[in-house]
Amino acid sequence: MGAKAKKALKKNLKKIGLFFISASSSAKPDIVAEIAAVAMHDYLLLEHMLQVHVILPEHVKPNLCQYKPVDWVQSKQHNNKERTLEEHRKLLHKVVKRDQKRRKRIEAAGIEYQCPQLIGNTQPLPKKIKFTED
Repeated sequence: MGAKAKKALKKNLKKIGLFFISASSSAKPDIVAEIAAVAMHDYLLLEHMLQVHVILPEHVKPNLCQYKPVDWVQSKQHNNKERTLEEHRKLLHKVVKRDQKRRKRIEAAGIEYQCPQLIGNTQPLPKKIKFTED
């Protein structure tokens, strides 16, 4: 992964999925790889367009398919943390902004669609229930 890809990954926190298909067992691996790349290029998979390219064997890096294990406990703690009122407002502002962009894209495409209104409370709900003794 190049420096630009790493920077984009850190900035956007989006996954950059890479996979490698080896066709060396067939009689003509370069033809098989080219056919597979043409067939799979711009294929829509899980709301993402696949970008498929043929890489020559001499350009394949040894660390092409390294995977980093995910610490699910830390990820869960990060997502479920207690947020302040200001953090919650920032989160809601991002959701509303994303919804407005989606509505504009739908309108620009000429699709007549009545988007459902976002409903919710600006006050965050407590994650823990606190009981008071009376």
